[in-house]
Amino acid sequence: MIDGITPGGSKRRPLSEKTKDETPEPAFRTPEAVAAVADDVIALPNDDPKPADKPQFAGGRGEHKKRSPKEWFLDLGTKQKIALIVAILLVLAGGTVGAMQLLKKDAPAPAPAAKVEEPKEPVNTVIYSPLTGVPVSKEQSQLPVTGIMIENSPDARPQSGLNKAGVVFEAIAEGGITRFLTLFQEEQPDYVGPVRSVRPYYVDWLEGFDAAVAHVGGSPEALAKIKSDGVKDLDQFANAGPYKRVSNRYAPHNMYTSLGGLIDLSKSKGWTSSKFEGFPRKPEAASAAPTARGIDIKISSPLYNVHYDYDAATNSYKRVLGGKPHLDERSNEQISPKVVIGLVVPYSIHPDGVHSVYKTIGSGTAYIFQDGNVTEATWEKASAKSQITFKDAAGKPVTLNAGQTWITATAVNTNVTYKP
Repeated sequence: MIDGITPGGSKRRPLSEKTKDETPEPAFRTPEAVAAVADDVIALPNDDPKPADKPQFAGGRGEHKKRSPKEWFLDLGTKQKIALIVAILLVLAGGTVGAMQLLKKDAPAPAPAAKVEEPKEPVNTVIYSPLTGVPVSKEQSQLPVTGIMIENSPDARPQSGLNKAGVVFEAIAEGGITRFLTLFQEEQPDYVGPVRSVRPYYVDWLEGFDAAVAHVGGSPEALAKIKSDGVKDLDQFANAGPYKRVSNRYAPHNMYTSLGGLIDLSKSKGWTSSKFEGFPRKPEAASAAPTARGIDIKISSPLYNVHYDYDAATNSYKRVLGGKPHLDERSNEQISPKVVIGLVVPYSIHPDGVHSVYKTIGSGTAYIFQDGNVTEATWEKASAKSQITFKDAAGKPVTLNAGQTWITATAVNTNVTYKP
């Protein structure tokens, strides 16, 4: 090579004559390398970066010039600037994601929502009838109590459904002829009767059970009381649907009804339940030495007086009416209540000379027969809507056996007798 002449024939200029723009670009570096340098520059902005591939000198005096990050960046080529920006963004993005993951990892997990469990009925819980105290289903225990007036003239015997009633009140209607207020809840016989008219004292007794009453008319006093006391009235005169007259008996002893029909009628009127206090109950405890095997309750005459024989095998009392076993018409079974009560109630004749009058509000003597024995107690009823209660000589409630309770009203204490 001739001095100053390149092999190609071009004249070679001295290095000092080259312009700044012709300075060769630094060798290309990977994004990772650029990122490493960028980290150093960004992390330590006051340090003196000294890239090995591009020394800088000031004013020809041989002094090393300290460059700022901005100057260093401007000295980079276009591709290097792009690579550096991409690398910085990647680093920053990675840090943000990592920070988010760290925060997510360290943040406490939200507490699980408390699980609200539906209340469950205790397993094997026994439900008892509010009316009779016998075990029943939940649905049966919630049925409304329905009262039905059933007559007891010789032409009405044998009656139907009396053996299924939970509680029966027996008293004179007129002329010494007795009549029954029968109360039903869990038992639903489809044939009950004959149904007859109602009297005021029956209304007093049924109000303590918050019961509806099925009847065919009644005395003026009874009908007025039903209206004034707001009693649930199922009078056949205004509600013929659940009633029918049968052809095998003559009127007025041929009106019958069914519990299903009466309950449907009650529900249509919005009467779906009964709120009342049932009799307190106890476990049966048949006596080994019964003191009351035979019971007699005089009411009016031999045709209507009643007798009971204690049956130790069933711990119940077999009912005898007018000297004959009192049977159910359809089942032909003898009526046998678990509890018999002789209720001593002041009695008189209405001023009309026909209808009976019982003083049902107040207190009096009651003879309670169960388990083959007798308890002399006091009955109390504070008002028509309050329940009739029974207390022993110590003033404590008398508890009754579960099952049918038959209550017979009589005028004086001497009308109730018994023997071992």
